[in-house]
Amino acid sequence: MVDIAWRPFLLNPDMPRSGMPRADYVVRKFGGEERARRLYSSIADIGRVEGVMFRFERIRRTPSSVDAHRLVRWAARFGRGADIVEALFAAHFADGRDIGDPAVLAAIAASCGLRPAAARAYLDSDAETDTVHADNLRAHRLGINGVPCFVVAGSHAIAGAQEPEVIERLLDVAAVEAIAQ
Repeated sequence: MVDIAWRPFLLNPDMPRSGMPRADYVVRKFGGEERARRLYSSIADIGRVEGVMFRFERIRRTPSSVDAHRLVRWAARFGRGADIVEALFAAHFADGRDIGDPAVLAAIAASCGLRPAAARAYLDSDAETDTVHADNLRAHRLGINGVPCFVVAGSHAIAGAQEPEVIERLLDVAAVEAIAQ
């Protein structure tokens, strides 16, 4: 049986809660638009091969992802955490929506069958903000420094975009160890 648990990881932990204009972000993160364009083009090319359409040019603001992570935690209580994750990825990377905006997050919750008013009330509170930051700190202390990162059976980890065969071998190792115990 496979149980997928999404955990917070803040790529930009010092991002202001209000986010920042994308142009400012790419200068700060990548040193300029040209380097960012090359990196994003490479990612978009790989995505296209896999049927994932990244449209980085649509992103106008780089958000703080704290509230998006909080929304995933909240939605998981209703069995919708994975749905929210997929919707957040599509909203940000394909549609260029600001997933730091509580109104956008409430609309995403609604698109996943959750009550937008309840989602907005939760987001308007500070509930679980400290938990998101604590989970992020825990990930860094474990040596995780990027995403994606897969932790299997609590003791095997692999970070970065990987070929399916690599992940399959990791799952095989974990399965053999589980049988041996």
